[in-house]
Amino acid sequence: MIKTTIEILTAIFVAYLIGSIPTGYIIVKLFKGEDIRKIGSGSTGATNVKRVMGKKWFFIVMFIDAFKGALPVILAKMFATVFVSIGLLPVLCAVAAILGHSKSIFLNFTGGKSVASGVGTIIALNWHVGLIIAGIWAFVTYLSKYVSLGSILALAIAPFLMYLYEEPVAYVVYCAIGAFYITFLHRENIKRLIKGQESKVR
Repeated sequence: MIKTTIEILTAIFVAYLIGSIPTGYIIVKLFKGEDIRKIGSGSTGATNVKRVMGKKWFFIVMFIDAFKGALPVILAKMFATVFVSIGLLPVLCAVAAILGHSKSIFLNFTGGKSVASGVGTIIALNWHVGLIIAGIWAFVTYLSKYVSLGSILALAIAPFLMYLYEEPVAYVVYCAIGAFYITFLHRENIKRLIKGQESKVR
């Protein structure tokens, strides 16, 4: 029992630390000497980095954030010995990684909106579902020019896809809670979308 508890807590802690690595903050600080949290939306995510660094860095930050979301889940699926068959430990690691991104211990519990890292966790849980929602995000964002709208709609579909792919209940519940959490983090974006004041991708 003690060994099981230690393994679970260690996996969650490591996942949180990996998720907490503030990619966007580090890149903007290194190349521009600015605090990304004081620019634009204040988020450390790829969309806000684009305002300062341009399109190339948008994709670089998005890829790294997705990878840091996926990595803890992959490690849990490969090496964990408890709660893997029902999908619970990989999901707990996914939650920890997302919380780390949005509430980074290295940035006084500030961060990004966890979209890229969230998609990364989903790709690690089921790459088919992950790629489908990534495609939906790209399609909606391209047509609407709103990153926030693409993010919210794509992640809202994730739990239904997990269910269709007959994944463990833990995966479905995780995607449902994740979609709610991402929507909550985008509440100001939703208000601006309704008012027609949301910034578009150029």
